[in-house]
Amino acid sequence: MQIGVGELAKKIGGELVMFRHEKRFENPPIIAALISEDMSDEDVDGRIQRFKELRYIRIGLTLKADMLAVRASDPDKMKALVEKALGAEDALICVMSDNVDALKAGAETAADRKPLLYAITPDNADQLTDFVKEKGFPVVAKASGLEDLASLTEKLNGAGIQDIVLDSGARTLKEAFEHQVIIRRLALDKKFKPLGYPTFLPVFEMAKDLATETLYAATFIAKYGGVIVLSDFQGESLFPLLLTRLNIYTDPQRPMVTEPGIYEFNNPDENSPVLVTTNFSLTYFIVSGEIENSRVPSRLVVVDTEGLSVLTAWAAGKFSGDLIGAFIKKLGLPEKLQTKKVIIPGTVAVISGELEEELGSDFEVLIGPREAAHIPAYLKEHFSN
Repeated sequence: MQIGVGELAKKIGGELVMFRHEKRFENPPIIAALISEDMSDEDVDGRIQRFKELRYIRIGLTLKADMLAVRASDPDKMKALVEKALGAEDALICVMSDNVDALKAGAETAADRKPLLYAITPDNADQLTDFVKEKGFPVVAKASGLEDLASLTEKLNGAGIQDIVLDSGARTLKEAFEHQVIIRRLALDKKFKPLGYPTFLPVFEMAKDLATETLYAATFIAKYGGVIVLSDFQGESLFPLLLTRLNIYTDPQRPMVTEPGIYEFNNPDENSPVLVTTNFSLTYFIVSGEIENSRVPSRLVVVDTEGLSVLTAWAAGKFSGDLIGAFIKKLGLPEKLQTKKVIIPGTVAVISGELEEELGSDFEVLIGPREAAHIPAYLKEHFSN
């Protein structure tokens, strides 16, 4: 199912396996933080500002939180809070209230972003069903326990509502974890359609501090959460959660790769050194970052190793001297260079002779550092004018 519209839209659910290694996990969970009517204006503004500012670059990807969850029981306060949240232009919106009028008011205010509504319960289903169906908003179905939850989703399905997220009402780590596993197992193994939906985890209601919330959130990133709501965004909490999500939802059968070719840094000329690495994305972005930080004009040749790291690729015969040399020739580098110096990773010094033989006597092959962190010092020592 989809929350939000246009470029902001996020898909959750659609999972096909219990365990990542069986195939892959499909759609990463949405990470959200709460803003509520009982917070001061300063606290609310701080959360919204941190949503905007806490952005991280990792292997060329921008990692950030996804959603602001707005909770209020008063319709006017709900409208005001939602309007503030909409100031974060790339935020998905979740509207949370036990008051049907407040829920509707918040939903109407955020209608252009197709907000997630929290929540339809057995008690208010008759009041909200027609509204949700008419507006087409995704909605959280909340009940006390899995049996009541299944009954509620069947009722909503019967009314024509399909975009559903599940909240089983569990508010301890143990029970919530158990429910996540049971829901996934029933949906996949037993084809039990009433529980075949993504789940909603308000971890801010399960823990008393952000550190504990973060641990719980990490658990539910690995174990099947669809929307995970924290009490706040703080860098020391959010960054590790974003990395956890990135790692868990990377396809284990397809390593993240960088396009093979020549990459230039700091305006190189015909006398600038040439470094060589593999096209495993993590390796590339670490190495390229260190080259850029050195401020030494350089070129980086990225060899197609099918996403393998340096030592793994060398062991598999995909990062050998003859292959690297042939690729450098194919790129036309010999014709572009006057000073022909190629730097290979120190961990594969053994290929230097083979590479020199492939490139010819015009080239000098240098053994570079074993660790990327030492690249700036190496380049400054050997190539600074």
